[in-house]
Amino acid sequence: MLWPLLALSLLPLSLAAKKSAHEQLVDLAAAGNGLIQLNEQTYDLLASPKRNWSAAVHFTALNPQRRCAPCKEFDPSFTAVAKAWANAPKEHRDKHFFATLDFDDGHAVFQKLGMASAPGVHVYPPTEGPNASAKKAPFKYDFQNGYEAGPLAEQLSVHTPIPIPYKAPFDWARAGSIVSLIPIITLVFRFIKPALQNRWVWAAGTIATSLVMTSGYMFTRIRGAPYTGPNGAWIAQGYQNQYGQEVQVIAMVYGILAGSFLMLIVVTPRQLSPTRQRTQAYLWTAVNFLVFSILVSLFRVKNAGYPFKLLL
Repeated sequence: MLWPLLALSLLPLSLAAKKSAHEQLVDLAAAGNGLIQLNEQTYDLLASPKRNWSAAVHFTALNPQRRCAPCKEFDPSFTAVAKAWANAPKEHRDKHFFATLDFDDGHAVFQKLGMASAPGVHVYPPTEGPNASAKKAPFKYDFQNGYEAGPLAEQLSVHTPIPIPYKAPFDWARAGSIVSLIPIITLVFRFIKPALQNRWVWAAGTIATSLVMTSGYMFTRIRGAPYTGPNGAWIAQGYQNQYGQEVQVIAMVYGILAGSFLMLIVVTPRQLSPTRQRTQAYLWTAVNFLVFSILVSLFRVKNAGYPFKLLL
């Protein structure tokens, strides 16, 4: 009779001792200063199909034998963002978790997810509760902004209850570099000051900038066009396409055309010798006509339907 009574008396204690999955995660996050170190079992707990929390999981391979240089570079950034989230108010902090899973601690998880490289960051949205997401697949962080903590915190803040309170630490090395450059810049300025005050220097710079910009430099930069095309081609077909090398050629053509016009209207009329003046007039007219023919032929290469033609 005593054993059943003793068992009944211990039942409330056993129920109280067993914590829910969410409570276990809260304890793990607190023990890791905001960052949960995962293994295969705790990953299954964190990424449970039935969860009313969200989580950002960092997949990495920090073992020196793995030779993962990007993993070592990115790990401090993820850790900094996770620790910043630990400073968020508790009512929001306990609704989102940051965790790290090393390859050596979770081979099976990497295989299950089909991950063949590291680092990687997956954000698992809640599947239950008022904040449940209709998308079941995790969000995968894009490393196009590099491995810095700032862009990471900005993108992950879209998936957290409140923005991550991350503040970049003061960069003393950069500040020291800037301060050390002040005397160097002051010394260099003394030597280049005459050139900066020369109007011809500014005129040449303005002309060069105008030629480059009107030749399509910004067009290729915005679109991320390659320097050359397949098989070394440097002319892109169509007026809506352009390669980087094509910009240089067009800029040179525009420069020669502008230079020949300047020689005709500025330099040639000032020649005192009639013979020299006549020779330069013929020469620069021929240069202008020939180079303009090249420009028209380039238009025909880009668009075979272009109807005009000069010499070429």
